[in-house]
Amino acid sequence: MSGFLEELLGEKLVTGSGEEVDVHSLGARGISLLGLYFGCSLSAPCAQLSASLAAFYSRLRGDTAAGPGAGAGPGPGAGAAAEPDPRRRLEIVFVSSDQDQRQWQDFVRDMPWLALPYKEKHRKPSFSEKLTLLTQADVVGEILGSRRNITCKLKLWNKYRISNIPSLIFLDATTGKVVCRNGLLVIRDDPEGLEFPWGPKPFREVIAGPLLRNNGQSLDSSSLEGSHVGVYFSAHWCPPCRSLTRVLVESYRKIKEAGQKFEIVFVSADRSEESFKQYFSEMPWLAVPYTDEARRSRLNRLYGIQDSEDDGESEAAKQLIQPIAEKIIAKYKAKEEEAPLLFFVAGEDDMTDSLRDYTNLPEAAPLLTILDMSARAKYVMDVEEITPAIVEAFVNDFLAEKLKPEPI
Repeated sequence: MSGFLEELLGEKLVTGSGEEVDVHSLGARGISLLGLYFGCSLSAPCAQLSASLAAFYSRLRGDTAAGPGAGAGPGPGAGAAAEPDPRRRLEIVFVSSDQDQRQWQDFVRDMPWLALPYKEKHRKPSFSEKLTLLTQADVVGEILGSRRNITCKLKLWNKYRISNIPSLIFLDATTGKVVCRNGLLVIRDDPEGLEFPWGPKPFREVIAGPLLRNNGQSLDSSSLEGSHVGVYFSAHWCPPCRSLTRVLVESYRKIKEAGQKFEIVFVSADRSEESFKQYFSEMPWLAVPYTDEARRSRLNRLYGIQDSEDDGESEAAKQLIQPIAEKIIAKYKAKEEEAPLLFFVAGEDDMTDSLRDYTNLPEAAPLLTILDMSARAKYVMDVEEITPAIVEAFVNDFLAEKLKPEPI
């Protein structure tokens, strides 16, 4: 085990107090499950997760007094002591994307688990580090060395395809196999760790229960037996999802008309039951009841779906707005003029909440707005669905001074 862990994590880890811990000692302690917590001190969601994760970690390990690195089993001379709680065989390692060591130190200080050292080769490199590789390596040896170093820094982030923070994944500490890609759901759904070590369960077991058709008819999940089944994770607020749904409906009907044993089960990520019902009314297949949040969550866990509305919605919004932003910026760049607008996608975080409060923006979502802070003015468009055409018209009307400002 220690060979795999050292290859993955390096030779040393650190505690919140800065004490070094040999990675090979994890094997000696009998650690069977390794959690990798990817985060950053500047992220409010990461701060919230750290608090709930600390309570979760202490409950499972029983470490009310012991710090990270405490033994998982009975000590020497314990004799015929009772078999230790298997949940104590969990260890968590924090993998930071911080670029400031003082901020990193302040963040990890109260963590009861271990962390990669700040200068460890596996931390995520900054944009400037990547740029240095391209612009400041004057000697062949320096180029090769920089590439090797940056490749190592990106190792964990790339290996596990981490694109959002916070992220928590659980690995088998012996084989390195990913046991659960969405540890955030584990903390929410199993706060006492009763399902430890959270390995995948058979689909038949996870889907078990009633399924719905959009006419209100209820079928038991056993009706799926003998069929090829597609599990469709989607939401009404996601424009690409709605586009896919229209295509999927056509394909589904053609397959069913051909007499194939095929079914789709919709697993909603909608914000409300009303939105779910409206979206589901367009679908000819089955769905997990919206009210069965536990089953929807278990299916998300089974297939590694990140249970974050904001991440999905933000990504969809970026895909929608980016071509328009690039078009506007290119237009003014060709005239050697500074673009009159900067484009952002606002998520659900403290900064966005503060901005909404300061500018007195409505709580509606989706919301399209232009803020002119120097003029203390705002331009707001509250629509049920934001499309590229709506965004482009809104921006063009603003640039043509056709919009009526509201005071901030």
